[in-house]
Amino acid sequence: MTLTASRTTLRKQLRQARRALSPAQQRRAAIRLAANLAQDKRFLRARHIAFYLANDGEIDPTPLMLLARRHRKHCYLPVLQRWPATAMAFQKLTRGQRWQRNRFGIREPLRSRKQQVKAWRLDLVLVPLVGFDPQGNRLGMGGGFYDRTFAYRGRRKHTSSPCLIGLAHECQRVEHLPCAGWDIPLDGVITDCRRY
Repeated sequence: MTLTASRTTLRKQLRQARRALSPAQQRRAAIRLAANLAQDKRFLRARHIAFYLANDGEIDPTPLMLLARRHRKHCYLPVLQRWPATAMAFQKLTRGQRWQRNRFGIREPLRSRKQQVKAWRLDLVLVPLVGFDPQGNRLGMGGGFYDRTFAYRGRRKHTSSPCLIGLAHECQRVEHLPCAGWDIPLDGVITDCRRY
């Protein structure tokens, strides 16, 4: 089986596993995730944190985002750019935030260039994923948005900013993930059960 075929098969299986979780299981997982990450020193130290809005069975970081806002941390969400179509930016959430749906039907802040920041200016980015392994390898949805946004980390050996933490349900863990040359490894993964 080729690398592409094995990743495609794995992506399909892991998406089915996370979508099979009931709404009650999803809510409990989100609360456990928030409790788990709220004690992590990387979260505690971070002032500028990028979150995401859960979609397609992804574990929901909303309880953690609410906690971050109570602690006066600056919260950001990804917004897809119109051009180039594969680019993504991070936009600060503001009071009275207005929303739109992107081309995948996912809610995101209404684009405002002045509220967007360069990826390297963030302290912590919480990354959605389809699958992961304990070595920090990530399997995403296949669009490459996060890999392209953080590709500079692979080119600059001394650049580790921001810290990239994948968020997942424990059922999304595999022992070894087949990786491609463009994949950007994570600095860690936190699930509803443990930290990797």
